[in-house]
Amino acid sequence: MANPEGDGPAASRLQLPPGPWPTLLDCLCDRFPGIGREAWIDRFRRGRVQDAIGVPFDVDAPYRLGAEIRYFREVVDEPVIPFAETLLHLDADLVVADKPHFLPVTPVGRHVRETLLSRLQQRLGNRHLVPLHRIDRDTAGVVLFSANPATRDAYQSLFRQRRIHKSYEAIAPALPLLAFPLTRRTRLERGEPFFRMQEVEGEPNSETRIDVIDRIGPLWRYALEPVTGRKHQLRVHMAALGAPIRNDASYPLVVQNVGNDYTRPLQLLARSLRFVDPLSGIERAFDSRLALDDVSP
Repeated sequence: MANPEGDGPAASRLQLPPGPWPTLLDCLCDRFPGIGREAWIDRFRRGRVQDAIGVPFDVDAPYRLGAEIRYFREVVDEPVIPFAETLLHLDADLVVADKPHFLPVTPVGRHVRETLLSRLQQRLGNRHLVPLHRIDRDTAGVVLFSANPATRDAYQSLFRQRRIHKSYEAIAPALPLLAFPLTRRTRLERGEPFFRMQEVEGEPNSETRIDVIDRIGPLWRYALEPVTGRKHQLRVHMAALGAPIRNDASYPLVVQNVGNDYTRPLQLLARSLRFVDPLSGIERAFDSRLALDDVSP
């Protein structure tokens, strides 16, 4: 069964854990304390809590250990992100989109409907869409989606085996004392606050190739090629070199209360993806149509 209201994101799934709850409602209220009991009752009444095959539960349904349920995330007064994605490619197996700044790829926090995945699922009427990789909410550019579960693993293998070439552009302060191109290899681990990454001592687990496209004035335009795909890798590596990406609110220091300042997009763009199609054997290339700000300050 599809989303009972015909729009919005696909269902989340939960296997019921051990616990003392007499009803499914009691379990959900306990497990998700941020959602009030009346809100859960309303979801039950609208058919938005279902069993594994999509049959809605009654509000007094008994709790059953180990059962798989489906529920639909909702956010009251979810903010609308006033930027539109662009479709770059569409076929039975692959969807390629150009994501604007500020739009998350998948539901997170207060963003459920206002995500690239949810928008494309509704726009294309395909609940089987799954992103094959992620880019940050703050980053714009090319994102690939699998449209067909039967061929999904073939495309996912491109990322697992590093057989896909990813290139980014960034605007950041000039580094006239460094020789380019250069490669930065470091170990990245979770930092503080929880959403940040940091370089630490140890065996490198991240690698980025960095070159300069334009070097006029105090801000240069850089070409970045991530060999690995660690969280915030490009942002951390550029900041560590002494050239934090323009308008980065997390590196090298956290800047408070700028998350929705649409006048200051992070100057990082997923410019292109190139690979040999695992189904056809044909070389494919997808390029963003977006542009970063001019390099002038």
